[in-house]
Amino acid sequence: MTAQVTEMRKDRRYRGAYPVFLGNTLCATRDMSTSGVYFWKEGLCTYARGDTLRFAIELETAKGRILWKCRGAVIRTEPIGDMAGVAVKLIESNMEAPWEDTIRSEMRKAG
Repeated sequence: MTAQVTEMRKDRRYRGAYPVFLGNTLCATRDMSTSGVYFWKEGLCTYARGDTLRFAIELETAKGRILWKCRGAVIRTEPIGDMAGVAVKLIESNMEAPWEDTIRSEMRKAG
């Protein structure tokens, strides 16, 4: 007998390894959607279900780099060898140009 697994996700997942800036820790995404992100971090995971995290994901677009700044709640963590997987449900997010790109853009306008 084969068990049926019902997909609980509402939003399409996009796979890819993008840089995640979590405090002083550089992580990488495994997949993400408009409602959540799964990323890997090196070392043991000190986060627990329900913890709130602030992080930014660097994305490359046709118009250049952007930072997807996020705040989310940890749904689960998983040990993966000497790394940890962290699943986060997004609470809020916004996209903006990285600081250096914003400064360069403002300097071009001024000069």
